[in-house]
Amino acid sequence: MERRHFLRAAAGSAAFLRPDALPRAMGAAGGSRGTPEELARDEDFWREIQGAFTVDRNIVNLNNGGVCPSPRIVQEAMRRYLEFSNLAPAYTMWRVLEPEVESVRRRLAGAFGCDPEELAITRNASEALETAQFGLDLKPGDEVLTTDQDYPRMITTWKQRERRDGIVVKYISFPVPPPSMDDLYRRFEEAVTPRTRVILFCHITNLTGQIFPVKRICDMARARGIETIVDGAHAFAHFPFRAADLGCDYYGTSLHKWLLAPHGTGFLYVRRDKIAKLWPLMAAGDNLRNDIRKFEEIGTHPAANHNAIAEALTFHETIGVERKLARLRYLRAMWEERLRALPRVKLLTSPDPAQSGGLAMFSVDGMEPAPLVERLWDKYRVLATPIAVKQQFQGVRVTPNVYTTTREIDVFCGAVENILRQG
Repeated sequence: MERRHFLRAAAGSAAFLRPDALPRAMGAAGGSRGTPEELARDEDFWREIQGAFTVDRNIVNLNNGGVCPSPRIVQEAMRRYLEFSNLAPAYTMWRVLEPEVESVRRRLAGAFGCDPEELAITRNASEALETAQFGLDLKPGDEVLTTDQDYPRMITTWKQRERRDGIVVKYISFPVPPPSMDDLYRRFEEAVTPRTRVILFCHITNLTGQIFPVKRICDMARARGIETIVDGAHAFAHFPFRAADLGCDYYGTSLHKWLLAPHGTGFLYVRRDKIAKLWPLMAAGDNLRNDIRKFEEIGTHPAANHNAIAEALTFHETIGVERKLARLRYLRAMWEERLRALPRVKLLTSPDPAQSGGLAMFSVDGMEPAPLVERLWDKYRVLATPIAVKQQFQGVRVTPNVYTTTREIDVFCGAVENILRQG
């Protein structure tokens, strides 16, 4: 049976509502011919992905950078785990479900490309990264290097250590978009001093979607005895990479973004030889000194959240990260091409595939981003994100996802055109 006919038949059948029906249908489509870029334009294929979500189609959600909806199979798995937990939590949650976290750990480690004993499951990227930031032993006068476009919570963490411990935080600035990856690398290399102890930077920024030359920066830092923390909140499950491609000491990400896992899930990677010396965010016994699980000592927590990560991984792997990235770039190209033709519109994300993925940003000369975003919501029910970095740049961040339709991109573009036309 032709792939399109199979998918249409699956979509129209009651069996399609089964939790495993979508992966089964996509498995049949997995043999489809063509490159990821060609498949990105196959609306029949992506219609099946879109149907796997329970989103409100009266809203055009282009703010998937903060938190994403989970597909139906993830929601149903989480509900099953929650219901089972409540039968007798001291037994069903602690003794039956909680041990399954080890299976999730192994699968996440396999997807990231590290040893399972180097990966701790956290509640979000902030918890993961702050574990590394607060866990390092730093003395007064030690320098920490980051950028002024890093995530505000991470900058706030360093500022607290600056007040409490007397460390010195230094910031790197760079234009948007930067001229090249080489330019970004040089800015880090030139900012390093003999007192630099740690470098923290984004794998991809949450502002403009700029990707960094992670491996080059980490290799340079390691050669000088400097530790590296990489903020991967927007990278994991967004575009393909492995831990070996990074070379960092610590890596933190959220899984409720591009992996589409339950809200309140993430992971922390710690290079094996760094585990013993890194203090956990919450106290753990000395018997866990060398155990990655010491970073999971947070007290009672639901097993349902982290166990349902497995369904999100299955959904993600069934699509394929190359296919996902191609689709995200296809949707981005649609709105960028249309808005580029408008007067006063400027694109602030590099078109270089090595420097960007599906997250991008635009600005309008003479128009503040906040009122523009407010108008998009009030008049057209389009969600986007206003961004303003003081005295540097401002604009609107646009983040579609795999459930976004081409019609929704059309609605967004038409809304921007109307707003600019009306003033």
